Amino acid sequence: MTDYAHSDTAAKSRAEKARRLASYLWHLGVTGPELLAMPAATRRKLARAAETNPPSTEETWVTVAELLAEKDEWAARHPEHPAARRERTDEKLMWVKPPITPWS
Repeated sequence: MTDYAHSDTAAKSRAEKARRLASYLWHLGVTGPELLAMPAATRRKLARAAETNPPSTEETWVTVAELLAEKDEWAARHPEHPAARRERTDEKLMWVKPPITPWS
């Protein structure tokens, strides 16, 4: 029986999905570690917000996190390049909540 999940077509599809998600998340300012720390339900909502079907494997999310790190490194080396500017960092708060400072 053919294993379609591990075919070249499936791998190409996963890579394209990872790139779409990474592009969307990078413009929000979400980092790889923040993404991987999110609950699965939040990640699924993020994927839908990116108009992408949520990945069914953790492997795809790890790939997205790696792509985010690569883009961060590239943007740090090329700060003046138009592609190094994030467009919607104000939306990050909807997805990644900052830690709450306890009352003194």
